[in-house]
Amino acid sequence: MTAGGGIPFVRASGDPFAVGRAHGEALAGPLRAFLGDSLCRLNKVMQEPVTQEGLLPSIAAYRAAVGAALPDQVLEVAGLAEGAGITQDEAWLLQLRREIMGYRKVPAAGDCTTYARTGPAGPVLAQTVDLNGDLDDFIGVLAIDRAGSPRRSLVLSFGGLLGYLGLNNDGLAVGLNLVLGGEWRPGIPPYNAIRHLVDSAGSVTEALEILRGLRLASSRTLVLCDRERAVFVEILGDEQRIVESGNLAEASGHATGAGVVHTNHFLHPDFVPGDEINVFARNSSVRRLKAATAGFGELPPDAGPEDHFALLSQPPVCVPDRGDIRAERTVAAVVMLPDRGELHVRPGDPSLTRTEVFRV
Repeated sequence: MTAGGGIPFVRASGDPFAVGRAHGEALAGPLRAFLGDSLCRLNKVMQEPVTQEGLLPSIAAYRAAVGAALPDQVLEVAGLAEGAGITQDEAWLLQLRREIMGYRKVPAAGDCTTYARTGPAGPVLAQTVDLNGDLDDFIGVLAIDRAGSPRRSLVLSFGGLLGYLGLNNDGLAVGLNLVLGGEWRPGIPPYNAIRHLVDSAGSVTEALEILRGLRLASSRTLVLCDRERAVFVEILGDEQRIVESGNLAEASGHATGAGVVHTNHFLHPDFVPGDEINVFARNSSVRRLKAATAGFGELPPDAGPEDHFALLSQPPVCVPDRGDIRAERTVAAVVMLPDRGELHVRPGDPSLTRTEVFRV
């Protein structure tokens, strides 16, 4: 393990099991501490307490769903368990934490603001990461070099996740937003799906084709960009809607020119009726969408990472710490330059921390 400053940086290569084992060995102490902290802090943020034993049937159902579609990830989770000295069920719990939390219909202030664009200065995908649970102390970056594959990926991770967002050396970047709707059920967790996309796709077009074949466990919006395209994909149950940069009608004005912007409410008119976001969170999402769209539009085409961080660091885009572990707050901000293979990260509140740079 090496570091780009304060963020743990893990280089992992080989077959899927070896990749997982390297990840687990590098972060064994923090991962065991996270599991021992009120069961990955689930019991600090959920209204009803859960137990490892009580979650075993759900873990088995999700594991079977991932195994049927992405068998390499099952091997990688097994390697993660061996490397960290934890059980495989515990390693799967790390992957499934957000799925176990499910809907949280309580007042919220944030849950990621994301935008992306292409252009002559090169593509960029930037976002805040808004999570509850104070997870900025379990952030990490993984550089993955799989045996037999020409593609290398670079992913942001929290608490043992195989992936959260990331890019690859083919010039594809993938970010995300939480949206609430439909049935959350055993399937492929969106974080695992994103890791699969950056491992397997060389372009937005390829990624969209792969995504159509995946049965995701829960609703999300994925934001994707490469040198040619910037899109967002809203996912509700087994349905997907793609909004391309420049398509004003479908995105209610938030896909403009060469860029797209998304927060935490559905924008595609087909999905708006199924939105389950509560009114407090929706108000926050609308405010952040307006602020990010305006700020993004004012950035010049050749804006650099620090210019993007200046936007991501300002309220309401940056969500402050209110001292409540149950409340979402900005735990990181990220600027990805996929054509350069660069992941720029500010951990915690980006207005208070310095940028760390990682290269695929």
